[in-house]
Amino acid sequence: LALALALALPLPLPSPSLALENGLALTPPMGWLAWERFRCNVDCRADPRNCISETLFMEMADRLAEDGWRELGYEYINIDDCWSAKQRDAAGRLVPDPERFPRGIKALADYVHAQGLKLGIYGDLGTLTCGGYPGTTLDCVEQDAQTFAEWGVDMLKLDGCYSSGKEQAEGYPKMARALNATGRPIVYSCSWPAYQGGLPPKVNYTILADICNLWRNYVDIQDSWDSVLSILDWFSANQDVLQPAAGPGHWNDPDMLIIGNFGLSYEQSRSQMALWTVMAAPLLMSTDLRTISPSAKEIMQNRLMIQISQDPLGIQGRRIVKEKYHIEVFLRPLSQAASALVFFSRRTDMPFHYTTSLAKLHFPEDAVYEVQDVYSGKIISGLKTGDSFSVVINPSGVVMWYLYPTALQAQPSQVVRQQAPCEGFHPVLL
Repeated sequence: LALALALALPLPLPSPSLALENGLALTPPMGWLAWERFRCNVDCRADPRNCISETLFMEMADRLAEDGWRELGYEYINIDDCWSAKQRDAAGRLVPDPERFPRGIKALADYVHAQGLKLGIYGDLGTLTCGGYPGTTLDCVEQDAQTFAEWGVDMLKLDGCYSSGKEQAEGYPKMARALNATGRPIVYSCSWPAYQGGLPPKVNYTILADICNLWRNYVDIQDSWDSVLSILDWFSANQDVLQPAAGPGHWNDPDMLIIGNFGLSYEQSRSQMALWTVMAAPLLMSTDLRTISPSAKEIMQNRLMIQISQDPLGIQGRRIVKEKYHIEVFLRPLSQAASALVFFSRRTDMPFHYTTSLAKLHFPEDAVYEVQDVYSGKIISGLKTGDSFSVVINPSGVVMWYLYPTALQAQPSQVVRQQAPCEGFHPVLL
């Protein structure tokens, strides 16, 4: 019961006494991650352009720096599994594959840093990584943390293959302490909850938020709409547990953006971006930035979308409406008494005219809002809480609104989180 009560309350920012006091990831991290698109392709002779090598990461860094991504906040270039040699060196240290990373990780980090970017790397708290490369056993935690820091790494994703629950319970906090002890600021991404089913009582999100900057809760995303929907369904079904755990410095991670690959339509791509943003998810793209389509690039470079993603309050949004005719509404409170609304259609027939009002969505009475459509840019002025309105939502698509009050009976100082047993939280003006 004590755990349930703790999970129902908003979590404070970490205090100096806690394990993770690195001041990092105060907004959801943004960048690029290799795994979904490039997996464990290590055959650089047959496929030199797409294999896991220093060339791939240097070319992606070039694209982030030169194609407008960096200026929008996409700053991390993250290596995933299969980068290392199959054996540690004579001193027991992890080493990169000498053929695929001939200049080493330090040189790659220097290249990435020279572009105004940051480098992430992958480890696994176990005997082997998921791809079969050397893992980080408990006796190697401090050594590996020091190695990553010496290389100039800025983020660590620590997976959990080939380890027991007991080893994870000891090892994930141990790595947090070891990273802090290096003196280098390293964002810490944990896969711990994903290996424990993602939910209490096996997962204590109060403890997790003290240890990790972000964490994977659920299964890996695949390049399909079904995969996106399965993740969204799990996050929505468990939002009463997950939503209070997120905040500045500690985020739920529903996994990578797959926009620009092969499995999503244009509408579905817009939907993933909007839904991940309203869930305050890390925005880690996994696509080929060298060949990305203009439409996919436009979706992920939407400035208002990124402003919402990076809102300093750091409140994760929730699903507040689930209609029997397959329309859902998600709400994220933002700073300056603003809000983001996502109207999402699971329909597969035709564009749907959805009619509602802000009053029905539990917005405060007697307020007047200016609304901007996040994708079209269209402005609606003077929308009162009681006014009915309609949005036209394409099949598997979204309409996303950014709303801010222009007139109120009492001017608010901020929007705060209010927990209700069944309804989740609604904007409350103070």
